[in-house]
Amino acid sequence: MKTASMACRLGCGACCIAPSISSAIPGMPNGKKAGERCIQLDERNLCKLFGDASRPKVCSDFSATLDVCGSTNAQAFTLITELEQMT
Repeated sequence: MKTASMACRLGCGACCIAPSISSAIPGMPNGKKAGERCIQLDERNLCKLFGDASRPKVCSDFSATLDVCGSTNAQAFTLITELEQMT
C-alpha cells in the first residue's frame, strides 16, 4: 500500500543524506554511504541536479510521503535512517 505523495519540504535534504545510494552520482561514481551528504546537495539543502537528466533514477523516482518524511525535517532523517537500517 503506497501512501499519497506530499509536497517536498524545500531545504530538508534528508533523502540526500540519510540513505545509502548504490548508483553512480555525478561527482560520486561509487554512490554514497548512509549518512553521507550527497555532493550534489547545495548549502541550502537543495539538489543541484533536480530536473537534470544526469540525476540518478533512484533520486528521480523518490516521492515524499508522510510515512517516509514525517511532518518535520528531523522526523524525515529519523524515518529514512530507520528504513535504511531495516533494508
